[in-house]
This record gives sequence, C-alpha cells and structure tokens, in this order.
Amino acid sequence: MTTDGSNFEEYADLGATTENAMDIAETSMDRVRELVPDETLADRIRQKSVHATGDPEFQHLVRFSGETDDEPVVAGARAVLDERPIVTDITMVKSGITGRGHDCPVRKAIGNGADLAAETGMTRTAASVLELDREGVYDGAIAVVGNAPTAALALADCIEDGTRPAVVVATPVGFVKAAESRTRLRAVAAEHDVPAITNVGRRGGSGLAAGLTNELVHVASDARDGAVDLPE
Repeated sequence: MTTDGSNFEEYADLGATTENAMDIAETSMDRVRELVPDETLADRIRQKSVHATGDPEFQHLVRFSGETDDEPVVAGARAVLDERPIVTDITMVKSGITGRGHDCPVRKAIGNGADLAAETGMTRTAASVLELDREGVYDGAIAVVGNAPTAALALADCIEDGTRPAVVVATPVGFVKAAESRTRLRAVAAEHDVPAITNVGRRGGSGLAAGLTNELVHVASDARDGAVDLPE
C-alpha cells in the first residue's frame, strides 16, 4: 500500500489506496460480479460499466465492435502494454484515467483546434479531434470520448478518412446526437476493422469512459502479471 505523500496525492481520487478503501472497493466489485457474468474479458468491461453507473441493467447496453466481444478489450490491453497514447476528448475524462499500472502518455483533445472552430463554427471538441488527427495523434492510440457527441462524430470521420486507432472507447452522453454519434462510430469502426467499445441509448458520460479505459489498464496489468492470457 502506498503511503508516500506525493503518490497518495496523485492517486487518492483515482482509486482505493488505504486498507479500508480497498475493502470497500473489493466488496463493491464482489457485488457487481453477483449481477454480471465473470467469464470473459468483455464481461470485465460489462462489470465496470455497472460499477461506474451503479446500474445493473447497464451491462446490457454495452456494445463491442470486433469479430468477438473480447477483441476490443484485447486490443486495448495490448495498446496499454505497448505504451500507446491515451487521448481523451475533454479534461474530465483525462482526469479520471488512472496513473497506475501503465506508462501510456495521456492527453486531451480539447484546447486544440481553436482556429478551426472559429473559422467553421463547429464545436471546440470536434475541431480539437480533427486538429489532433491532422497531427497523426490518433493512429495507434487509445481514443476515448466520454462527453461530446460531436467529438465522436469527428472521430468517425477521421476513421473513414484512414485513421486507425488501436481501440476506441466512446460513451458520449446526452439528448442531442449522443446515441446517433455512437451508432455512426460503431458502424464506421466495424466497416474499417477498428475495435471499439460503446453503448446504446442516451446515457454515458466522462466517468463511464474513464472507468472502461481504466479496466483496459487493469486487464493489461493482469496480463503483465500472468493472470490473464491475451489471445494473439
């Protein structure tokens, strides 16, 4: 257990670090496993979705783009092991990505593309995704969208134009274009063989996206420790 002050400050808001907190976290996941199957790598993502939302029904809303449901999880874990960048749409998602168990650079898209947004009138998040894509940031990266439907739509356009993330995690939330953006992203990801984890419906959000991404990190950590075999 980490007691060093600097490490505690860095990780205190991103996971359990004390004995009492670890007990709570483990008990919580034990209860989730009573509600969600625990047989496949994809089940771990379903479990995390329930844990992140507090809703057992959310397991039925998760969708996987790949030849098997496990494929995006394997692709994401391998990208973590290969220390590929994790690129989020907004600051809140970036803040939720754990700093433990990986050496991936983590960056956010928002804050880039201001000139493009001003010139075209598109949203800042869409412009930021397009700007980073022009720089080649998304190729081979773990692309995460937790908030903005327009960022998911922009990412779908980038994939159509040839960009190939290692995996996409997209759970943008809301009543305007959220479900539609994920539907389009799923279709484009399937067409171009880009592994993706998304959900259906209006729900989603930054916390969910960060939680699912963190589970990819946990799968990678288990693979590194020999507790999980990642298929070739």
